[in-house]
Amino acid sequence: MVPVFLKPSKDRRIVVFGGGEVAYRKCRQFRGFDITVIAEDAVDGISEVADRLIIAEVVPEEVAGYLDGAFAAVAATNSQELNAAIKDEALRCGVLANSAHGGGDLLLPSSVRKRNFTVAVSSEGSAPAFPPYVASKIDSFLGPEYEDMLDLLTELRKGLKERISRQPDRARFLAEVLADEAVWNLLRNGDRAGAEKEARKILEKYH
Repeated sequence: MVPVFLKPSKDRRIVVFGGGEVAYRKCRQFRGFDITVIAEDAVDGISEVADRLIIAEVVPEEVAGYLDGAFAAVAATNSQELNAAIKDEALRCGVLANSAHGGGDLLLPSSVRKRNFTVAVSSEGSAPAFPPYVASKIDSFLGPEYEDMLDLLTELRKGLKERISRQPDRARFLAEVLADEAVWNLLRNGDRAGAEKEARKILEKYH
């Protein structure tokens, strides 16, 4: 499968079938989109993250009627058979489908969200327990120095075209900063000013 990041938009409607904890988690993952939930019952919290909650029995024959103009459908009922029917109908309608029981063409990965960057992990449905485990390991590995390094690179890129005219040289400079252990050690010790000074020493070589 192709990993992508989607920008949330209220112009894109997500239809979630089901109102349990799994549906709630899926709604939270799609926060920022226009979310419609169809369920007979809904756990606390769903009405806060969904734009609209329709209390109704989910019937396979009526699924298509909810998908008109939808960007994606999420089958998150507690019935594997019903989720399969929802998924199949969504795909037939040309709507991206995610199913709590697998088989759709849209997967929601486990993710590690830092201040300025996100890391996503997926087993592509083969072992659902694996991605959150790997994500927890990544989270413990990524200390605050990684956020500081991204801040430093963002700062260094400002006006870089005026300092280094050729794009390959700009890329090489930033890669050199990323590989510099002195810069990393300064960031680990909380010395961001020192790290920037060290990085700018590297920049001098490109003049």
